[in-house]
Amino acid sequence: MENLNVKMHGAFTMTLVKENGEVETTHKDNIIVNTGFDLIAKAVFNAADRPLAANQIAVGSGSVAAAVGNTTLGSQVGPRGTATYTYTPGSKIVTLSYEFGPGVSTGALTEAGIFNATTGGTMLDRVVFPVVNKGANDTLTTTFTLTMS
Repeated sequence: MENLNVKMHGAFTMTLVKENGEVETTHKDNIIVNTGFDLIAKAVFNAADRPLAANQIAVGSGSVAAAVGNTTLGSQVGPRGTATYTYTPGSKIVTLSYEFGPGVSTGALTEAGIFNATTGGTMLDRVVFPVVNKGANDTLTTTFTLTMS
């Protein structure tokens, strides 16, 4: 009998384009938190309690290490944004991207996450990274890539 293991790997890429045109890119592996696995199980197997889509990306300034028990960001900066969702059937790769434009979520950013609501809701994924200083006129593009195998 063949043993099938289902795995999900998260990766995060962030590109900051500064007002002067300078570009900074950050890439980190990230974790699917426990509430994220619960969200996936409900979405797939529980038609009576199917959750909202996890399509909201938030950034923050918290510095506590990412852990599977996380349920929110340490300190969210600005509003969450509705991500663009991309999935090609058979690829086993989902991407969620959102661009925080000038004047949105500015400051010393150190964390990001995916949620299923514009406020509150359930966290799917969290990542902590070295500080990225987003100025008022800068644009920050965030991309979460979830690979299933």
